[in-house]
Amino acid sequence: MNTTYTVDQVADWYLSHEDMSPKKLQKLLYYAYAWVLTLTNEDSHHLDNRLFNNHFEAWVHGPVLPTIYRKYREYGYHSIPKQVTTPHFTDEIDDILKQVWEEYGNYTADELESITHQEKPWQEARQNVSPLDASSAPINDRTIFDYYMAQSAI
Repeated sequence: MNTTYTVDQVADWYLSHEDMSPKKLQKLLYYAYAWVLTLTNEDSHHLDNRLFNNHFEAWVHGPVLPTIYRKYREYGYHSIPKQVTTPHFTDEIDDILKQVWEEYGNYTADELESITHQEKPWQEARQNVSPLDASSAPINDRTIFDYYMAQSAI
């Protein structure tokens, strides 16, 4: 598979389902990325299959893609309008995006933030940062893979 999509295509896929705040979009993108990383790679030493090439940072409010933050920051806490068109993906990726939507789509942005704050990938990236301090620490793909693989085995 490797990477064949852009983060904007994935954002548009979620925005074609409903209008949402930038924070909720960030968390859905994070879970979509994590699920694709986990479900399409064999082990944490060969993480060649990624949904997109961007990397998440451990910001105060959870995992954030700086490019998506800059693109939608004008919306603040308000909703980004629902998109009219839905980008197309392979059946495998479309299925994963749908699963993420079914699992997390009904949560609010604040609930999703709270969930990510309880998970190891965000916590590990912020281990030397106080809770309210800014950070651009990257969230490690291997940690994402290992954490969600362990969760799926429960």
